[in-house]
Amino acid sequence: MSTDDVQRVGTQRFAFIFPMASGHINPSFAVARGLVDLGHEVHYLCREQMKEAVEDAGGIFHDELQEMPEMYEGRVPDLLGACDDLKKDYGLEKASKIVAMFKLGEIMLELMLPGAIRWLTRIQAKTVVCCPLINKEAVYAAKLLGMPCASLLTTAGPGSMAHAMKEILDLEGLTPEGMTQARLNFQPLQDSVARMEQKYKIDLDHSDVLTPLGRLQTCIESNLTLVTTAEDLQDPMTEELEQLYAASATRFEFVGPLLDKEGAKRAAGHKFSYQEQHSGHVEEHGVDPIALLKAAKCIGRPVVYVSMGTVITGDAEDWGWNGRVRSSDGQLKGLSGRELCRAAWGGAFDAFGSERAEDGPLLLVSLGPQADALGDGLEAPANSCCLPVMPQVDLLKAGVDVFLTHGGQNSFTEALHTGVPMVVCPGFADQPVNARKAVDLGVGLQVERPVPELGEASLAAQEAYRKASCKALREVLSNPSYKANALFRSERLKKAGGVPRAVELILQLGEQPRRLPCLLGYRNEVMPCKSIGTTHKELQGLRSL
Repeated sequence: MSTDDVQRVGTQRFAFIFPMASGHINPSFAVARGLVDLGHEVHYLCREQMKEAVEDAGGIFHDELQEMPEMYEGRVPDLLGACDDLKKDYGLEKASKIVAMFKLGEIMLELMLPGAIRWLTRIQAKTVVCCPLINKEAVYAAKLLGMPCASLLTTAGPGSMAHAMKEILDLEGLTPEGMTQARLNFQPLQDSVARMEQKYKIDLDHSDVLTPLGRLQTCIESNLTLVTTAEDLQDPMTEELEQLYAASATRFEFVGPLLDKEGAKRAAGHKFSYQEQHSGHVEEHGVDPIALLKAAKCIGRPVVYVSMGTVITGDAEDWGWNGRVRSSDGQLKGLSGRELCRAAWGGAFDAFGSERAEDGPLLLVSLGPQADALGDGLEAPANSCCLPVMPQVDLLKAGVDVFLTHGGQNSFTEALHTGVPMVVCPGFADQPVNARKAVDLGVGLQVERPVPELGEASLAAQEAYRKASCKALREVLSNPSYKANALFRSERLKKAGGVPRAVELILQLGEQPRRLPCLLGYRNEVMPCKSIGTTHKELQGLRSL
C-alpha cells in the first residue's frame, strides 16, 4: 500500500517473547507477519532453533541465551529455561518436571527478569506479546516498565489449565494442597520471592498459585489475553476461576486458530542442541509432501497424515522421546515417548500400509528430530512418506482425510479449522482433554495413553496400543459422520476472526494510555502514547488476505 492511499502516523515496534516450544510460538508467527506486512517492526526474544521461522515471518531475531546470562551462564538450556540444571543446584534431581516447575518457578523468574528488562529497554518496544504459560518474565518485565502486554494463550481458554493441571497432578499422585504446601516449605523459593519484592517493589502473590486450580496470574497481569480457540469450544471454567477473572477484570479475547500463509516456515522439533536440530523444512529431503497429497487427491486416493507433535518426539527429559511418567515417589512407569510414538506409527502402518507405493491411502508421517525414529523393528510401507517434519497447516488445508495427532491445542484446532477428522493419541497436559473433546464433538476417536509398570506389562501395553490405534484409524476413515462433524466445527471456528482480529486487537492495545514504569514507583499514573501507524483501511486489507 502506497503512502498516497493512507496517511501513516508512525510505525510501532513490538517485542515478542516466546519459549522453545513449537506449540506456543508457532501461532505467533502469523500475527508477526501481519504486523510486519502493515509496516510495523517485530523483535523476537527466543532460542536459535526458532530463528529461521522468525525471520521468515519478517521478525528480527534476538538470542535468549545471550540476553539472559543470569539464567544460562554455566547451565545447560532445556525446554523450560535451564530447569534440569537448576534441579541439581537445589537438590531436586529426583523430582519430576512438574514438581520442579512449581518449586523453581519464581527462582527462574528472578534469573530471567533482569535480562528481559534490559532487552525491552534496549529495543524500545511499544508493546509486548508473549506466552503466559512459560514466559512469566515477559509479563512482569512489561509491567515493571509500564508497557502494554498481550498474552497469547495457546490452550482451550482460561478454563483449560484447571483440567490440564488436574491430569498432570493425578498422573503423578499429587494434589493441589500438597503441592501448595511443598512450595511454602521450600525456603529457596521464599527467599527468591522476598528478594524480588524488595528489588522491584511488587507483590508476586505466590502463595496461592494453585488456588483456584488453573489460575493464570500472568493473564491477570496482562492487559489482554488472546485465546486460540472459539468461545464455544473453550474448556469450561470452574465457578471459582470465573469469579477470580471477573473480579480482576481479566480480559480474554477468543480469536480462533492463527493459521499462517501457505509455505510459511514453522518451528519444529525440540533438540536443545542447535547443531543436532533439523532445519524444520522439507526442502533438504528432496520430497514435496504437498505435491504427493495433491496428486493423490486428483485420483481420489485418501490421504492420512500422522504427527505425534514436537515435544514427545524431542529430548525433553520428562515429556520427550525418553521420558516416562514419574510417580510421586520418583519411580518411572508407563510408555516412553519413543514407545508411544512407534506404537502409534505402527498402528497407522498396520491400518493402511501397502507393499506397492500406488496402492492404498497415501500415508504422510512426521517423525520428529530423532536420527533413528523408526528404529530397527518398524518398517515404513511403500505407500508412505516419512520425514522429520511436514508442513502441517498446508497439508491440512490441502485436504487430509484423517489426522492421527497427539492432540496438542494447535494441532487440534488446526484440524477443526480445516474440517479434518482425527484420531487423538495424547501424551500429557491438555492433550488428554482434547482427546476426550474430539470424541464429545464427534470429530474423532481417542486412544488413551497406557501407564503400565515397566517390564512385560509395558510390552503388552505397546502392542495393545498399536492395535487400538489401527482400529481407530480405520473407523474414522470409513465413517463419514466424523468428517461431517469436523466440517460443522470448521465453520464455527472461522467466525472467531483469526489473524486479522488478533492483529487488530494488538494494535488497539498500543493506543491505550501507557502506565509509568513500576520500577520508578509511579503505579497509578498514566502517560500518553503515540497514535498507532496503521489505519482502518489497512486492517481491512489484511482481512482480505
